[in-house]
Amino acid sequence: MSTELYRSALSTPEHLAGWTVEGPLVASFPQGRLRLESATEHTPGQAEHFVAWLPVEHEGDVRISWGFRPLREPGLAMIFWAARGRGGQGIHDPALPPRTGEYAQYHSGAIDAYHLSYYRRMWASERSLHTCNVRKSHGFHLVAQGPDPLPSVLDADRDYRLVLTWQGSTVDLTIDGIPCLRWTDDGSLGGAARPGGAIGLRQMAPLIAEYSDLLVEAL
Repeated sequence: MSTELYRSALSTPEHLAGWTVEGPLVASFPQGRLRLESATEHTPGQAEHFVAWLPVEHEGDVRISWGFRPLREPGLAMIFWAARGRGGQGIHDPALPPRTGEYAQYHSGAIDAYHLSYYRRMWASERSLHTCNVRKSHGFHLVAQGPDPLPSVLDADRDYRLVLTWQGSTVDLTIDGIPCLRWTDDGSLGGAARPGGAIGLRQMAPLIAEYSDLLVEAL
């Protein structure tokens, strides 16, 4: 059994009501899908990347599914889940320091979260062997890795369906029904498993990608 927590076609600007943006995100809908890109892709360091938090949190077991289509490389696409302040507060608590999309603020800053980078095409090493990576923070802990069947932009011809399931302390990822990754957090690295929290999307410029048919369900 599942209970719908949030659903959005991501097809018009109104579908972003309640989202929280950190960093120089530009959103548009030229094909009836949410297109995300950076407004400042030529700045040094990490200042050109961004995060968009969904207007929903999960309190434990959750399934998140969405359509993804890459349009321009290089770059990287990632999802956060079970994100909370290190003191257990919500990620938008005004007592937390501001975040601007730079990755260190998310993996070694004031929040704890899981991070799944499912489209890694930023560096030559990532493009030569496509993998999905799971990290756990606080800290830059690489805890799991699996194959990524998503094509490069040259061959991408549709929206690909990603399904992330977090149940108990186990995460599963499928892409178009293909099992890609399964990992159980036994608490041996980075502390106890995180039960729930906020959900966010992150992109690294100059990636341009489209998102559609987002669904969040409590399990």
